[in-house]
Amino acid sequence: QLQLVESGGGLVQSGGSLRLSCAASGFELYRYTIAWFRQAPGREREGVSCITKSGVNTIYADSVKGRFTIFKDNANSTAYLQMNSLKPEDTAIYYCAADSTQFGVHYCSTDSRYKYSYWGQGTQVTVSS
Repeated sequence: QLQLVESGGGLVQSGGSLRLSCAASGFELYRYTIAWFRQAPGREREGVSCITKSGVNTIYADSVKGRFTIFKDNANSTAYLQMNSLKPEDTAIYYCAADSTQFGVHYCSTDSRYKYSYWGQGTQVTVSS
């Protein structure tokens, strides 16, 4: 059974940092494209970042570029989202997602046209001003 569990969310002041974890069980992480999405109250879900199966290539939304970093540890079956210089606008529930069929080993995307197969339950990130 495949499962993704997010953790690491919390309350942080503007300018602070958090590291989100996405623990994967039941499958080999290197076989899956991993992405982070977020949804703020009253707003649509938006793609934040993704990392390819190979781990070589990553994509970031313009709003987080230069502040967030996605990476993964295949041996520990865990993907991460390091969030620095956090802003109140980053406040949202953050979700980890995985998919094994839509992308090749060196490409990923968070565009809404792509439907990720597996999702975690989300972790709340709140950034105070």
